[in-house]
This record gives sequence, C-alpha cells and structure tokens, in this order.
Amino acid sequence: METIVGYHRPESVEEALALLNRGNLRSVVLAGGTWINTVEFPQPVEIIDLQGIGLGEIRTDETFVEIGAMVRLAQVARDTAIPQILQELARREGPNTVRNMATVGGAIAAAHPESEFVAGCLVYQGRVILSRPGGVTETVGLVDLLDDHSMLDGSIITTLRIETDGLGVAERTGRTPSDSSIVTAVARRAPDGRIDLALTGVASTPILVPVSDTRGLDPPGDFRGSREYRRHLAGTLSARVIEQLGVRP
Repeated sequence: METIVGYHRPESVEEALALLNRGNLRSVVLAGGTWINTVEFPQPVEIIDLQGIGLGEIRTDETFVEIGAMVRLAQVARDTAIPQILQELARREGPNTVRNMATVGGAIAAAHPESEFVAGCLVYQGRVILSRPGGVTETVGLVDLLDDHSMLDGSIITTLRIETDGLGVAERTGRTPSDSSIVTAVARRAPDGRIDLALTGVASTPILVPVSDTRGLDPPGDFRGSREYRRHLAGTLSARVIEQLGVRP
C-alpha cells in the first residue's frame, strides 16, 4: 500500500468526477474496498472513496428495479424486490465479511470472471447508468460494458437497472460447496419466451452465450480445471439450466 499517496472522500458524484478527471494524477475509485485492498499498484495513485456520495437506494416499478452503485451485496441478497435468483447469486460473491462491504458498482467494474452475480445481471438484461463530467449521463448495456471496459474511463457507475420478471435458474460446479465456482451457468426465460444464458469461468468476464451451442467456447485453463474440462462443464451446466426452464437443449 506504499504506492497510495493521496486519499479523497467527495460528498457528491460531481465532486468525485472532478477529482477523477484532473488529468495529472492517476486516481483509483474505491467503492467497498474489497478489490483495492488486494492490489499492489505499479505506480503511485490517489484514492477516491465513494462512500460519501450516496447511491445507496433500491427503487422498483412493475418490471424493473434500479440498484444504486453503492448498494452492498449483502443488501441485494436480502431485498425481496430483486429476483430471487439474483439474491442467491449475490450470496455466492463471498462470505458475509465481503458481502457487507462489496458494492453492486464495484462488482460490475471488477467484472471478475467467476462473478455469478454479474452473470445473473446479464440474463436479466442489465443496463448501467454512467455519470460523466459536465452533468452528462449515459445508459449502456451491461454486456457492452463488459466487452469494452474503456467505457468506464473518467466515468462513475451510478445505477444498475435490471428487469425483474421471468424465471431464472443457475447451476454451478466448484471444488467444494463453499468454494467459488469453476463454471456457473445462469439462464432466464423472459415472459415472451426468450431464453438468455450466461456463463462464468470461461472468459475474462462473465459472458452471454448462444443457448443452442456452447462448443465454440475457448476458456482459459488453470489449476482448478483445464480448458477442456471447463468447456465440458459449460455444456453440461448449460443443458441443465435450459432443461429446468422447460426447454429441451
């Protein structure tokens, strides 16, 4: 942590954006702090702590829920306005000590390849609201943000918007029941019958994949599972969740 040379705690999104876009200093945004405390930065950075800017509300209407970026995953896991499967996936993001600190915005920004919660947000048609300098806001699809992380440059995630209807299911494989998953498949059947399928553990972030065919995946291998094993898991778990939704793979 000797590379952290400055700390700021802004009281508004506008103040945070001004600090983030000063141009002459490398700044790093801190939300819950679960990621930043594990990193050794290659050069000096200043921390911009977002815990004073609000963004801690969950708002709902008939078919959507908007989750503030600073909402903790522990709150997601117990809020009945959020689809039950997403509550369950939020509980998979780590132990209580992590979930009580980790935020929705932080989970999206980190986009860890094993994040079951982010995979769930993909199948529930997640959209992310970004704030930029000058009072500019932009709404982007979560799938597009994960594909092009540069969208976050100079911006702050303020809100995650997801659909709440439809039926969602998930299947996972880990070394132990309490371990993070090697591969997880999450699927949702929308009211119009459309099926969306997302996978973890097969790419650099959670990804949406075609329901009809997962054979084209090229996952990375590691000590927990080879490339071939992960590809096999992806196919097997995908078939299971699709069948649970009443569709023959």
